[in-house]
Amino acid sequence: MPYRLSFLDKSPLQANEAAADALARTLSLAKAAEELGFARFWVAEHHNAAKLASSSPEVLISFLLAHTSRIRIGSGGVMLQHYSAYKVAENFNLLAALAPGRVDIGIGKAPGGMPLSTHALQGAYDPARKPSFDTQLVELDGFLREHHDGSDAGNRLAAFPAPAQPPERFLLGASIESARLAAGLGWGFVYPGHIHGDEAAMGEALSAYRAAGGTSALLALGVVTAETDDLARSLAPDTRRFRVDIENGQGVNVTSREQALEYIRQTGSREYRIEERSSLLLRGTPARIHAELQRLHRAFGIDEFIVDCPVNEGAWRLRTIELLAAEARASLAA
Repeated sequence: MPYRLSFLDKSPLQANEAAADALARTLSLAKAAEELGFARFWVAEHHNAAKLASSSPEVLISFLLAHTSRIRIGSGGVMLQHYSAYKVAENFNLLAALAPGRVDIGIGKAPGGMPLSTHALQGAYDPARKPSFDTQLVELDGFLREHHDGSDAGNRLAAFPAPAQPPERFLLGASIESARLAAGLGWGFVYPGHIHGDEAAMGEALSAYRAAGGTSALLALGVVTAETDDLARSLAPDTRRFRVDIENGQGVNVTSREQALEYIRQTGSREYRIEERSSLLLRGTPARIHAELQRLHRAFGIDEFIVDCPVNEGAWRLRTIELLAAEARASLAA
């Protein structure tokens, strides 16, 4: 098989269950992904979302690292705009020191929530002094790369501890600008097809990444698989996405028109645009899924697919890992 498989989990709560149950299920999925040969297991960052238990990926990553032994664990992603680049570097350097060679840092530009949570996270910032995302990412890259022996610790700033193997770095983005930024820093680039699945836009971003010298292109996409195509189609939820752009503000992707309107209400914007987008969702038997992954690999040169299963029921997310791994083994043996 010419590509690798990884898994993204958002720790959704099922009906009437506690967050502890959702997080225990995330651990079970990580263990299964490790046992069945997945390359990475990533967790997300969402704020003020009652039905999602993953609000702090760094904390959850440390828990998953402690209960696994081989698979890479990382963030998909940390929403850097809310935080100090220095503190993010400290967090991930510490994780990488605890689990050498197993930590990924995926960085996203999105807010990971609505304006209310963004204000709560950034309320102490002076907006006039807040650095741009590009500036923050460059700072973060420097802190993750540069260390010294401590002899001049009072004269030079570094993000300790200094891990023997620094975290592997990825930028999540759907734009040509993000692709070029990732390539310029030597970072991997993850195109979020599970959010914006237009293949023309995907091709433009990936081409820009490679043209700028990028070498590690990953694609995140939705997968719903089952023993029959009909069952897979019946399990698949509505995966439409809505892009909201407001005047003098950051654009955001949400999951419904109602969320889009609520985002606009919370910002108080009078001028806005809502654009419906389709996500990249593969539905069908494992053989059909792998055939489509082969097509995407050939068409876009994808090295690795980050699988997001949008079915809330944990049993089906586990089944997705099992079915994809079994089909991968079968294709290698053929």
